[in-house]
This record gives sequence, C-alpha cells and structure tokens, in this order.
Amino acid sequence: MPEIAENLKVVRERIAAAARLSGRRTEQITLVAVTKTVGVPEIREALEAGVTDIGENYVQEAIDKRLEIGSGPRWHMIGHLQRNKAKHAVEVFDLVQSVDSVEVARELGKRSLAAGKTMDVLVEVNVSGEESKFGVEPPEALSLASRIAEVEGVRVQGLMGMAPFLDNAEETRPYFAALKAIWDRLPGDQRSFLSMGMTQDFEVAIEEGANMVRVGTAIFGPRRAG
Repeated sequence: MPEIAENLKVVRERIAAAARLSGRRTEQITLVAVTKTVGVPEIREALEAGVTDIGENYVQEAIDKRLEIGSGPRWHMIGHLQRNKAKHAVEVFDLVQSVDSVEVARELGKRSLAAGKTMDVLVEVNVSGEESKFGVEPPEALSLASRIAEVEGVRVQGLMGMAPFLDNAEETRPYFAALKAIWDRLPGDQRSFLSMGMTQDFEVAIEEGANMVRVGTAIFGPRRAG
C-alpha cells in the first residue's frame, strides 16, 4: 500500500515545518502512529516506511496485533486503561500514556514488579474540560504526578492530553499552551514526553511545545468502524 508511505512522508514534512517554527529539530518530535482498527498488513507497511512507535486504544486489540508483529516497535497505550486490564497492559505496552489515577498507577506498578520491569507512564490531563474525556483536572495534575512518581514499578515520563475537536486548529492553541505550562513545572526527570496533538491539530501542538504526537487518519486514512 504505497499510499501509507506517501502519507507518512507528508506527515513528516508537516512535523518538520512545525518543529522549525518552534525552534526545534524534527528528530526531537516522536511520531506515534495510531493503529486503532488498522490491520496488521497496513501496520507492517508503516513500519517498513520507518514508523517506530505504535499507539493502540484497546488492550485486547494490541495483544492480537503484537502477537503477529512482535516487539520491534515501541507500543503505546493511548486509550483509557481500566485497572483490571493492567496485567495485560504490562505484558504488551512499553509506555502507558493514559494514567489518570493513583489506583491505576499502583496496579500497573504491582504488575510491572511481578514481571520484573518498570512501566513508563504519562499522566493524562483533561485539558479540554470536556466531561466525555478522561484525565485528571489541570489544577490537580502536578499533585497526581508527584503521587504516581512515588509508586514502585512505574516511572512518570511526562503528560498527555487532547484539545477539543474544533474546525479551526488554531483555536486549539490555548489548550496546548495550558498543558505545556503544567509540563514545564514537572521535575526535570519527569519531562521526557509531552504527548499532545492528533491528525487535525498536531502542527499547532508542536508549535506549542509537544514533543510527541499521535497521528492515525493522516497516515492510514479514515478509520474503519470497529
């Protein structure tokens, strides 16, 4: 499917342009290819075109795909994680971007220690303020990150959030700027990743400080039902 490689080329060019505007290099921005409902052949095509990071929304879907694809790419959990899925999440993912409570962090930590590993996590912040979105409220984000950092078996690596879906991407800028302001107040060892920006707004997110973007539709085309 050559269109995937071509789409990736375009996305990388857009990332490079946004990175220049923010005074950074392209290689400072991590592209996570979001593969929810995307088939294994398409994912393999993306990997052959240079994708190194895969983002999945559901634990079971990721398990099935990783069994076929293997551990070559870095696997990211970007959907809401329930405590009862923590054991499988530890087995499948390298980074859980969607931790929004101490309880989930403790379960991940317990399962990680049992597996002899440390799980890298991002604290999800509900920067949009929408009730339909998961994540901790912005005023509580630093406190939650501090408490999660004390949990054995997990390692806080930054923050994740998403702006509301708006027709004009420029209108998302204040939401990204607000999340960046919180991220700037984290301790240095917790500021590895600021994950924000998706197909419709990743350039604005990069301009506002994102160093990790989660892009699906611009790479694989419109999402299939499922």
